[in-house]
Amino acid sequence: MILTWSSPLADRFRNLDVRDGVLLRGPAGWAEFSPFWDYDDAECVPWLRAAVEAATLPFPDAVRTSVPVNATVPAVGPERAAEIVRASGCATVKVKVAQAGQSLADDLDRVAAVRDALGPAGAIRVDANAAWSVDEAVAALPRIDRAAGGLQYAEQPCAAVDDLARVRRAVAVPIAADESIRRASDPHAVVRAEAADVIVVKVQPLGGVRACLALAEELGLPVTVSSALESSVGVAAGVALAAALPRTNAAGLATVAMLRADVAATPLLPVDGELPLGRVVPDAITPAAPDLDRAWRDRLDRVAALAGIDLQEVLA
Repeated sequence: MILTWSSPLADRFRNLDVRDGVLLRGPAGWAEFSPFWDYDDAECVPWLRAAVEAATLPFPDAVRTSVPVNATVPAVGPERAAEIVRASGCATVKVKVAQAGQSLADDLDRVAAVRDALGPAGAIRVDANAAWSVDEAVAALPRIDRAAGGLQYAEQPCAAVDDLARVRRAVAVPIAADESIRRASDPHAVVRAEAADVIVVKVQPLGGVRACLALAEELGLPVTVSSALESSVGVAAGVALAAALPRTNAAGLATVAMLRADVAATPLLPVDGELPLGRVVPDAITPAAPDLDRAWRDRLDRVAALAGIDLQEVLA
């Protein structure tokens, strides 16, 4: 069975107001295929392999039954940022910075509001989504670190691996690599260049839970599991990954709260800052409009053909 879903976002996030995707049901349960629309068909192949794995194989053996997660604060005003933190129940918060059209002052106000709402004991991370140059990152990060009362790390301040390494050498804030892992032809370059202290792994872009486990072992750096802004079905695979890792930071998986309409009647939302391990059934899906449904099914067919996957056979 194949279902297409769509949901408005509670707050604009990375220039998105709506999130959508496809859910696939196979022998092992439901899985998600939801690459962002700026990914071409070739880039979507790992996303489909991840969905096929989740639909056809059991999740790997876990070493924990729930995983701690971070709240995510989009590039919103300080009042809304504080509201998100207080509602989350999480002890770790990731804050988006370097949003186009905003200033460093906006970032400082947002981060300070998060610290006020979180209290002195919580951990704050920031994510620039590769928006800064080296000079901009080196100038901004110490100021954001002070506003935060200390940062756990800064995620992907610059796009290029060499630039990440330059920033890491220039600032005291630890650096995490995200895009340099999930959209890179050679994620090992991050380790060779000593460009990061932490790696961020996402199940769909990297080809599935098992591929992520293997990559994390190969790279040997501390790991943060994060979502690709999926529904509860997709986030469940991220929880399975975080639950199977020997060690993990608080995972960036509390993102279902950013959807106004999840696919599950009981959305995968944190309780006491943690998400439980388990499969999710899409029993409250809001079907996508016909044009969007057709676009997703056409995309799915193209990517399956490119990957050499017979969906009728593997999902039977």
